[in-house]
Amino acid sequence: MTTTTLAVLVPVLPFLGAVAGLLLGRTAPGFVRPLAILPTLAAAALAVTVAVRQGGGAGGGKAPLDAATQLTPTGSVPIDLALHIDGFAAVVAVLVGVVASCVQIYSTGYLRGDARYPSYAALVSLFTSAMLLVVYSGDLMVLLVGWEIMGICSYFLVGHYWETPEARAASLKAFLVTKLGDVPFLIGLFALATDAGTFRITGILKTTAEGGLDHPTLVALLLLAGVAGKSAQFPLHTWLPDAMAGPTPVSALIHAATMVAAGIYFIARLLPVFAASEAALVVLAVMAAVTMVGSALAALAQDDIKRVLAYSTIGQLGYMSGALAVGDRSAAVFHLVSHGAFKALLFLGAGVVIHAAGTNSLATMSRMRGLPRRIPDAYWTMTVALLALAAIPPFAGFFSKESVLVAAEHAALDESAAPGAAGWTVLAAGLLTALLTAAYATRLWLLAFRGHGAEAPDHGRQPVSMSAVLWVLALPSLGFGLTVGYLAQWFDGHSLAPNLTTSVLGTGAGLVGGLVTYGCWRHTTALAARTPMGAVTAHPHTEPALTEAEAIETHTATYGSISAADDPADPGRLLLGPLHRHAASGFHLDAVYHRLFVRPVLAAAELVRFLDREVVDTYVRGAGTGTRWLGAAVRRCQTGNVQTYLSALLAGSVVLAIAAVLVAAGA
Repeated sequence: MTTTTLAVLVPVLPFLGAVAGLLLGRTAPGFVRPLAILPTLAAAALAVTVAVRQGGGAGGGKAPLDAATQLTPTGSVPIDLALHIDGFAAVVAVLVGVVASCVQIYSTGYLRGDARYPSYAALVSLFTSAMLLVVYSGDLMVLLVGWEIMGICSYFLVGHYWETPEARAASLKAFLVTKLGDVPFLIGLFALATDAGTFRITGILKTTAEGGLDHPTLVALLLLAGVAGKSAQFPLHTWLPDAMAGPTPVSALIHAATMVAAGIYFIARLLPVFAASEAALVVLAVMAAVTMVGSALAALAQDDIKRVLAYSTIGQLGYMSGALAVGDRSAAVFHLVSHGAFKALLFLGAGVVIHAAGTNSLATMSRMRGLPRRIPDAYWTMTVALLALAAIPPFAGFFSKESVLVAAEHAALDESAAPGAAGWTVLAAGLLTALLTAAYATRLWLLAFRGHGAEAPDHGRQPVSMSAVLWVLALPSLGFGLTVGYLAQWFDGHSLAPNLTTSVLGTGAGLVGGLVTYGCWRHTTALAARTPMGAVTAHPHTEPALTEAEAIETHTATYGSISAADDPADPGRLLLGPLHRHAASGFHLDAVYHRLFVRPVLAAAELVRFLDREVVDTYVRGAGTGTRWLGAAVRRCQTGNVQTYLSALLAGSVVLAIAAVLVAAGA
């Protein structure tokens, strides 16, 4: 088959699997798992084939693959069903296919016995298909279709455990916040197409290169609003930590390969549009810097293991945005792919840890020992992933994060076309975040796997499908960065090699963060040893799967639970000091939004309700009451007595006659 045909099949196969899974979920449940896994695996294999055939696109000596057919005439700006596959698209599609396949395989064991698994598996396949459509699309309107389908799928998947109020609130919040960003995003797409005269990405890039954009800053800022919502960038990032109320495999999919990756990929695909405005790049740099540092501080104060990873994702997305702000899309996509591998591993490993420990709480895990012996696969693979997250060489995260810092350094020293202010902003924030990232990664590892106290509960061995996936994802987390030279051909031929200055600064910051956290942990552990153990406060668990619920119940009955606020063994409290309380709540941004937006909307709704009930309904009730009174008065006259009617007629005639005489006399 031709490369174009294979590329078309990549998003189509998961879509067909999703449709078949929904149709056969109840009538033929035995087909659900094969329909979830096989189409996604086939799509991943085809994505690899397309990437190999493309040989890196333009950077590898081949032109990007472009194919299009017009759907229907739409007037002055046509909409085409188009493909545009360059090296970036080819590599990102492989990431999406591999991570989605791992999530589907992992879910067969993780959601075993879940009555809603058929719909869950179908939605994951649809989610995957939508992201692949975004990656391969050559037309912005077709890209928008995949963009919006992902938002809908995330609503249902985050709310999978709809019995719990946390899941319902999280799914609604994710939907509303991302849609809030999509409104200006859609306006920006229309403005961009109006200037370029086409929705085709190639046509837009050509117009941009020729200086044909009339309002590049306005268009770029409108598009950034949508990206901030979808990719959880400040200030529209608050939905992502709450989305942890969904199943852990969904978190892995959203954080590693879909949804949040879509916004970063979109900017990378249209980077010349953003580079046409220095103001937009500076705004993007500031947004990335605030996102990086703020989320890293918040991660250092979280008790829920999944919320730590959620804030970690926000921070790593900030690195990617920072690379784009300094005009280096190769570094951004390199870190996107590298991060996708180790973050998927971290979330899937966290699912194993949560089941084994019976809780999401790191504070509770720190009060039990022997957890690594219960789950050796998760222990070793998560250790690899956390080293990659902390950017310790030679793990994958070191090379990809280093590429971002190198790009920022070049911009700061005016060695690239990006604004110097953007370069210094990203470089300073990136180095500080490297220190904080290593700190919260070390804290997570110590609290989860180096606890002291009672023996960890034994909930049995994990299914092979869950453990095997962890080792599959550990391989790129360990060795992906070593293929930097080979990967360069997919990234415009751009060198991604580290340099000495940023390597020393970045790695040094990471080592300092890890060592300081370890020292604080030794101090707080000694303090905790003198603190009486026991249950002090209930911790809300956010993983209500049946097996985990049973594990949590068993654990709580045996060991009690403890919250981070009362845990003397938490080094994060010592590191952050008085800032800990604010960081734990995400710096109260949700409270600010509640005051600025939720309260006014609720007040307006209450006013509308009052006007409807007390004003509009009053007029309606008044009209009905007047009619009823008039009817009652008329009914009194209808006696049925002929003499009464004749008497009334005679009296009326006399009155009319007298009136006529009086009128005539007056005249």
